[in-house]
Amino acid sequence: MPEKEKQEENSGHPLEDAPEHVQLAVDLIMLFESNNINTDTAIKALEIVQSDLINKQKKAQP
Repeated sequence: MPEKEKQEENSGHPLEDAPEHVQLAVDLIMLFESNNINTDTAIKALEIVQSDLINKQKKAQP
């Protein structure tokens, strides 16, 4: 199948084939925007989430 046809085939749902972390990022952005979350507040919240996940990851490693 030519490349152009592949692009047209996937253009209806571009996130469907995106990596899971990209899909999650888009979902989070949409959540923040749909709830009118201030950018600084969102960043601070994401920093807390990142720190928590890193700590959990470190504890899970042998």
